[in-house]
Amino acid sequence: MPFSSLGLIPPLLQAVSDLSYATPTAIQSAAIPAILSGADLLGLAQTGSGKTAAFALPLLQRLQGKMGARPRVVQALVLVPTRELAVQVGDALKRYAQHLPQQPRIATVFGGVSINPQMMALRGGTDIVVATPGRLLDLIDHNALSIGRAAMLVLDEADRLLDLGFADEINRILSLLPPQRQNLFFSATFPAAVETLANGILSQPVRLEVEGTPEVAPDIAQSAIMVDTAKRTPLLRHLLQEHDWKRVLVFVATKYAAELVADKLRRNGIQAEPFHGELSQGKRTQVLMDLKASRLQVMVATDVAARGIDIAGLPAVINYDLPRSVTDYTHRIGRTGRAGQSGTAISFYSADTEAHLRLIENRLKLKLVREQIPGFEPAPVPQSEAAAALAEAQANGGIKGKRKSKKDKLREAAAQQAKS
Repeated sequence: MPFSSLGLIPPLLQAVSDLSYATPTAIQSAAIPAILSGADLLGLAQTGSGKTAAFALPLLQRLQGKMGARPRVVQALVLVPTRELAVQVGDALKRYAQHLPQQPRIATVFGGVSINPQMMALRGGTDIVVATPGRLLDLIDHNALSIGRAAMLVLDEADRLLDLGFADEINRILSLLPPQRQNLFFSATFPAAVETLANGILSQPVRLEVEGTPEVAPDIAQSAIMVDTAKRTPLLRHLLQEHDWKRVLVFVATKYAAELVADKLRRNGIQAEPFHGELSQGKRTQVLMDLKASRLQVMVATDVAARGIDIAGLPAVINYDLPRSVTDYTHRIGRTGRAGQSGTAISFYSADTEAHLRLIENRLKLKLVREQIPGFEPAPVPQSEAAAALAEAQANGGIKGKRKSKKDKLREAAAQQAKS
């Protein structure tokens, strides 16, 4: 099925051709006609399935004829969880819009940088806003923009928005939007909190599920290497040399680990940089640009990089630390094997973390290839200790989302205090 069969206008088809998009993905084939019809949409699609184009192309088409008036007002709002995804979506909208007769004004706004330049850029109004929730509300509070006439709302990576604690901000934003609008809701997973949010926003939505279908299932070779904690960095260096990967994304648990591992790699002659939420936006942007241009071989990142980052042709992802949740595992490895290419995802684990790895496997219904690399074999562990670790992990759920977070406990305590 070609893009021309989906009802898109010639300027958008020209943009698609310029970008060498051959045929639409499963989510694009299903979503574009539904969105063009004006229906609300609930799209469950894994990362890398092409959902940005699935909503951006029909969004631009539906707004033709509504843009260009003076003063400009926000016609469409796209909410995303991270700065990097905001930039990616904003850039994609501009590329798709390049041949449109009515050129939309597109504003991309996010926190972590000064608000003043963004306020200046919004003078004269804008047609489309791509925003992280906190910065959007900051700009509204500064009277820099209004969303009271937005005809379309897109929530992209809705599960991640809630994971990052944006529920209150989203509810406030919804209260500022007009009640009559088209709502497009995209999420890779559908836990209870996401279902509740979707039910409160969508009206008789078209429901699309493409996750795990053969057309979009990424070709990622997944494996796990057992290695003692102290040997992980030497093993990482060994893998870099053995496979000759030009670019690798390494995931760690903390900002401290990102800095430490990157420093150790640099001291061994490997071009590596940390990437985490406490870096300035300018530094994060530079690190990403260097990785994409192969000026950097290794980016050592926290889960701030697990979503919203598209690195074309990334050959490998290494879980130096296991992710806390199944969702994080899915999105981490989803940085490779994108756009029909193959990729490699390797997870390091030890005797202490094997139980956690088993829980991830069980909940994803997969069985990772287990390996031990000669020269990096782990020291033997008494069977009694391994059994105790597994029992403890099974008792408390082992994975984020199966036990209450600190924020949940604080909210429950506050509610209980209010009742008393």
